[in-house]
Amino acid sequence: MSILKIKKDDCQLDFVSLGALVHRLDPGIIPFRKARSFEIHVSGGEYNVAANLSDCFGLKTGIVSAMVDYGIGELVQNRVREMGVQTFFKYFKHDGVRGPNIATVYSDRGYGVRPPVVFYNRSNEAAGLLKPGDINWKEIFDKGVRWFHSGGIFAALSDTTSQVIIEGMKEAKKSGAIISFDLNYRAKL
Repeated sequence: MSILKIKKDDCQLDFVSLGALVHRLDPGIIPFRKARSFEIHVSGGEYNVAANLSDCFGLKTGIVSAMVDYGIGELVQNRVREMGVQTFFKYFKHDGVRGPNIATVYSDRGYGVRPPVVFYNRSNEAAGLLKPGDINWKEIFDKGVRWFHSGGIFAALSDTTSQVIIEGMKEAKKSGAIISFDLNYRAKL
């Protein structure tokens, strides 16, 4: 017997999360100081939940986030679509130099006794620019959403992102959706 009983009806989405999207550069087991090439992965604490629910369980999921109109933004959007996740973006124009940007995470896998290394560049991150009123929550929830999720990493990006979460939670509550929040603490952030 399931602990949670989620009503089965014709909701547009089983799950929608609010958070930042990042692109992660991964040289594998090679330390960054010696790397000459990287694999590029798209992730983000809140997005990963939506992507895995879509990929592993075939659920209808969505991500609410910021997007930037440049090549990295296009790469991120393509990878999100490949995972079957529906998008709800506030778009920002990149100025060609300063951004705003999609955040970059650098992570090598370590090898033997050398531990994995992770560091971030979240300077002028587009998701941190989101503020109340940027997202049309009513439009998202009017079509039906069973579960709304966000987390502490997104909440800590700026003075306004926690307010965006609260705005989304209020609309989720009005619509009868389940609400979850992952503290997801990162000491480096």
